Amino acid sequence: MARNTLSRSLHDVGLAAWFGGTLANAVALNPAAGEAGGRDTGRVANAGWDRWTPVNAAAIGAHVVGSVGQLLGNRGRVARQQGVAGMSVLKTALTVAALGVTAYSRSLGIVVSGAGAVPARSGTKPAKRTKAEVAAAQEQLDRLQWVIPALTGALVAVSSYAGEQQRPGEVARGIAQH
Repeated sequence: MARNTLSRSLHDVGLAAWFGGTLANAVALNPAAGEAGGRDTGRVANAGWDRWTPVNAAAIGAHVVGSVGQLLGNRGRVARQQGVAGMSVLKTALTVAALGVTAYSRSLGIVVSGAGAVPARSGTKPAKRTKAEVAAAQEQLDRLQWVIPALTGALVAVSSYAGEQQRPGEVARGIAQH
């Protein structure tokens, strides 16, 4: 029981930080960096994202460890309760997609951060004077900054549904229908 509680906590706290942090950075940090103006925009955005990266990595790690722990702890339900296997496949697919987009976004962020204090209109919008490679990375980041919160938000919703599947009445009904 304690292992399941720890797994659930790691899963939930990691997912909450991953979702909330990327959403906050898209809503607040990237646009606010534009208020710094000129080369300071790139410097401010890079500083914020570079500070967020280790926290995000820890959150993602906690979520993945917790997810694996939950899957191991619930393997009997996955095999026997109707609907749980499908929900588990959906959660896994969303997690893999979110991990892929996060990794790709980080690789783009390394390009932007590595360029130092570049001119930009915001954290994800290049200025006319921004180098082409950096501008291309920023333009991709501008689109992707919303994909990660969308995918992790979908994970929050599916995880909520998964929690409902664990209610004793749902377990009994799901096993009887299987």
